[in-house]
Amino acid sequence: MATDQIRQMVNFILQEAHEKANEIRVKTEHDFNLEKQTLVHEAKLNVQDEFTKKEKDREIQERIARSAEIGACRQKKMELRDELLTSLMKEAGSKCKMVVSGQNYPALLQKLIVQGLIKIEEMEVVVFCRPEDVTTVTKVLPKAVEEYVTIMEKESGIKLQPKVTVNADRAKDLPDSSNGGVKLTALNGKIVLDNTMTSRLELVYEELMPSIRAILFPEAE
Repeated sequence: MATDQIRQMVNFILQEAHEKANEIRVKTEHDFNLEKQTLVHEAKLNVQDEFTKKEKDREIQERIARSAEIGACRQKKMELRDELLTSLMKEAGSKCKMVVSGQNYPALLQKLIVQGLIKIEEMEVVVFCRPEDVTTVTKVLPKAVEEYVTIMEKESGIKLQPKVTVNADRAKDLPDSSNGGVKLTALNGKIVLDNTMTSRLELVYEELMPSIRAILFPEAE
């Protein structure tokens, strides 16, 4: 009898152990599957996040590259425009050389001197010119001064007696790049009025620049 009871107790303990072990196994598998699903889900999210990040980086790099390409194209276009405008300026300069070699150049020099005297508003003025223009300027200077005096007397009622001379220092003559014309100075060079052909051309160039750009590059407006 005692043996049977012991056997029953042993069987009961074994049964309990089996059930407990089974519960532990089931719970462990459940926890493992849950953890595995969590890890897989997190891995998928990480992959998606990484893909999204790489896609955004790729888009940003494409934008940067596109922006750089557009900037380079604009820069190139601006350089080509500047080259064209510079070539126009040079061509206009060559036209100036044709003017100074024409028969009307002495009359033009006279007008430039008169205009310069009106603008500089000084009684003692020195006129500078290119070496090859010294003879012509010296010849037209008296007429230019006379014309200036007449204009000022008509405008103000006062007859001026300006002292206007041609520069005697050949080392200070205007360079060939001036393309002709004259430069007037007063007060020992403290006042300078540039009325050379180059200076006149640059002035006209600046004034007409918007119109020139609109004509040559209408798409940029």
